[in-house]
Amino acid sequence: MPAPKIDSPVPPSLLGRFAGALRRLLAGRRPAPIADAAALQRFLHTRTTYVAQSTLYGYLRTRAGTRFVELFDDDRFVISTNIAKWNVWLACVSDLAVYAGGLVRRNSGASNADTGRLMQQLVDEILAATGTPAEAGPEFAAHAERVRARVALCVWSAQADSDAPFVESPAALVYWAPIVDDLKVLDAEIVRNSVRFRWNEIRQQLRQTLDAAAVMAPAARGELAGETAPPRA
Repeated sequence: MPAPKIDSPVPPSLLGRFAGALRRLLAGRRPAPIADAAALQRFLHTRTTYVAQSTLYGYLRTRAGTRFVELFDDDRFVISTNIAKWNVWLACVSDLAVYAGGLVRRNSGASNADTGRLMQQLVDEILAATGTPAEAGPEFAAHAERVRARVALCVWSAQADSDAPFVESPAALVYWAPIVDDLKVLDAEIVRNSVRFRWNEIRQQLRQTLDAAAVMAPAARGELAGETAPPRA
């Protein structure tokens, strides 16, 4: 039997209210300086987890309304939501890694090759630490390989300081969210825009805290040392 999907027609305008509350919460945190690869890895992991979970659960809560809590008593819905959570997270890792790598290269003057080696290492370590969660669904491993491939093939000098790198996460939320297709068609534009808007605060934090030259210094010396693995999402 297929997992149930949310079909209650809650007004899409509520998406903006929920997103606003989450943005205010995030804005109240003071980000730590990013002066080495370990700090950049932590930033990538924590921010991708935040965006993935807040956008998915925000969308589900908006559409479910007063039914939101009771839906989690249905095991099939929980299974479907967990699959969505992990695949949206992978898309977030993909987007933020590309944006961050472009910013590191631009602000440090590092080569495409050195930037690529660093970003591949960071993404590999994040994905290795996460592994393949049992609740992530059968497509997770292949999706993770697509993330690695995107980072490996990225032309870092071509990445702009804009929302252009953030193409996977908006589409992933629309695709994976356990909401009936008819409503997804109605919601698609506002949902994609809400995800892109959510990244604005993250991009600003990275600009303000990133010491790109310090992060790239070991790579420039050919010393890409292993970093401490991040916590699980």
